[in-house]
Amino acid sequence: METSRVGESPAVMRSERLPVGSQNTVMCLIRFALANIRRRPERFILSVLGIALAIACVTVVRTVSASFAITGQDSVTDVLDGGALWVVPAAGVHYDPDVEALVADGPAPDIDVPVGWPAIRTLSGVAEVSGQPVSLRGRDDIATGEAAVATGAAERLGLADGDRVTVGGQALQVRVRGVGESIVVPTSVAESVVGQSGWWIVSAPAGSEKRRDLAQTFAAEVGLPATPDPSVRPDPQGRGLVYDTVGGSGPLTFEQKFSALFSGKVTGSTLGLISTIGLALGFVIAVSSFLASVTERRREFGIMSSIGLADEVLYFFLVESALVFLAAYLVGITAAGIAVALVIPGIATVTAWLQGIAMTAMFLPAMAIVGALVPVHRLLQHRPVELLGAR
Repeated sequence: METSRVGESPAVMRSERLPVGSQNTVMCLIRFALANIRRRPERFILSVLGIALAIACVTVVRTVSASFAITGQDSVTDVLDGGALWVVPAAGVHYDPDVEALVADGPAPDIDVPVGWPAIRTLSGVAEVSGQPVSLRGRDDIATGEAAVATGAAERLGLADGDRVTVGGQALQVRVRGVGESIVVPTSVAESVVGQSGWWIVSAPAGSEKRRDLAQTFAAEVGLPATPDPSVRPDPQGRGLVYDTVGGSGPLTFEQKFSALFSGKVTGSTLGLISTIGLALGFVIAVSSFLASVTERRREFGIMSSIGLADEVLYFFLVESALVFLAAYLVGITAAGIAVALVIPGIATVTAWLQGIAMTAMFLPAMAIVGALVPVHRLLQHRPVELLGAR
């Protein structure tokens, strides 16, 4: 047993500090935030509902935008059917929401297809089949007396393989094949209904499938302008336009560019502007709620600051704001999903809703952090003694 020598100060025995893990700290902050929420449940509910309303508005717009993007990509994929070039009429084409497909606005350009270029002229228009409007297309490769009905159109019209359907006064046997919303019939049948309206789908010559200058080569042969940009409209005074679906620059395919064009019409509309304003108002509601909480608890945070826990004040507000925004996000996206499913079930899909909530989630981290930093910054501008003296 050791003893202290004369003239030496006695040894001071210190106990080891208990290790505090980061997980324990996070749990303490969460419990602290939940305790504050239980003290003021009405403030928490009002904050969550205000932010959730804003999130619901944004999610609805993003879901509609994603639905249009998916629709745009599917519709142009259905038209191209593996082709490399799309030759549209001078009047252009448009998307008809009633038939959920792209429809030609004028006759297909009159061109002499160069030798070696596989090309199919497709008539396109809208016809009434079984009392419902439907996208009708005509092609020479469809057997006489048959109608190739896409799965989407078959479901809407209640048709099955082997049924009979009347188009242009002729009874045709149904062959359900392919995806989309169109009925493809022999050219002569379609011509009696939609006239000469349509387009050309051109494939690459054998051995040239990987060439990037197909559009320029073909356009020079037939005397038409070419572009890889689907936002470019054909000249009404011209003969038509060649869309390059395989060339062009950039990482996006022609279908993706076309879908982005559809999506941009929604986000850039008045509806998109309203959703942005709603999101800003939700952020203002959150900051106002946290500022009120800071004002109400100045003395409490003054005590924490005076004993060296100023950083914990910041962490506390970060955790509390995260809980508020998480609850608001869950309520908002659920409300948005229900609203879209009830109001516009025709274009709403689970995939579009998932894309919409993913895009909305990107705003939350920044909003939660800034929503906590603004009131905390205002709080830390005061010395602890000033906070302790607050009434």
